[in-house]
Amino acid sequence: MQLDSHDHRALGERLDLFHFAPEAPGMVYWHPRGWAAYRALEEEVRRRLRREGFEEVRTPQLMRREVWERSGHWDQFPEGLFTLGDAALKPVNCPGHLALAARRSLSWRDLPLRYAELGLVHRDEPSGALHGLFRLRQFTQDDGHILLPEESVAAEVERFLDSLAGFYRRVGFDEIGYAFSTRPAARAGSDAQWDRAEAALRAALGDREHALQPGEGAFYGPKIELVLRDRLGRRWQCGTIQLDLVLPERFGVRYADGRGARGAPAMLHRAMLGSLERFFGILLEHHAGRLPGWLAPEQVVVLPVSDAALPWAREVHQRLVDAGLRARLDDRPESLAKRIREAHALCLPHVAVVGEREQRDRRVSLRDHGRDALPLDGAIAAMRRACAP
Repeated sequence: MQLDSHDHRALGERLDLFHFAPEAPGMVYWHPRGWAAYRALEEEVRRRLRREGFEEVRTPQLMRREVWERSGHWDQFPEGLFTLGDAALKPVNCPGHLALAARRSLSWRDLPLRYAELGLVHRDEPSGALHGLFRLRQFTQDDGHILLPEESVAAEVERFLDSLAGFYRRVGFDEIGYAFSTRPAARAGSDAQWDRAEAALRAALGDREHALQPGEGAFYGPKIELVLRDRLGRRWQCGTIQLDLVLPERFGVRYADGRGARGAPAMLHRAMLGSLERFFGILLEHHAGRLPGWLAPEQVVVLPVSDAALPWAREVHQRLVDAGLRARLDDRPESLAKRIREAHALCLPHVAVVGEREQRDRRVSLRDHGRDALPLDGAIAAMRRACAP
């Protein structure tokens, strides 16, 4: 199949990031360059989770049928489960997080309780629906779950929406929309629970303009989705926050309120990106392969002009690595012009050229930083600023 040059699958091959193969349908082979970029995205998610007070956890990949019956997935999502006898690979992370919370004796002082997991999940998508990084059978969700009193929901959701919109703008998406999905026909919980959940999310939306999606909520609760418009005018649902008044009760999570009563807390299911793989593919197409500096697989390549400059080139490369930059030394016996062309073809943010003059003066010439060579410390500071998330 011939792919458009801006298709993320073609970009993945051309930039040596990842590939797909028939023996692993709906799963990714990450190459070293692609994995470096993926890990940079993952670390940015982790940084934001830490800042927001989440505790990162890890839960089992395979759980018995009774877990999925209790959550509702065995009945509501049977076609999407990879089953192994009387168990299933997890399609979501929330039952594991609820199992952790249920072990604790919670009071109102412990809330909000925030668990996060960059959890590998599996969904048995039809082969005809698979589409590169956009639709996979194995992918990673940046899942966060917040247990909190019901009266705190609207303020928590509003903070999430504001914070996530700011992140999207920083990675190049200026147009952000919102969609509000209400109760589906097949659902868990009472009408009274759904009335309260939908009212809380409407309050959190405030005066934000949004599309209404009747019947498109999760089976356990309504949701707000953030929708991004890319440079080609396409719209992508990415971040989401869902209010769940059902599953904490089903999994036996209780807390004591300030009046001495015990009851189930509300739970927010939230994700910045949804699937990390899918968001990476969206970014790749949106930026036509030229990813922001903080996400670039390699942030700088060091090119010695000649063998005589090689000792300084090696020292420069090591200093860049020590400074936390993803750097590579290209000392192949090719012409400088060819190596520069290849670096640009790989969409590297920075190309550092060092010759005998730079070696003598202990400087570096950055191709994107004008004609004058910079002292090494200054060059490193400039690149670190340009590559900051």
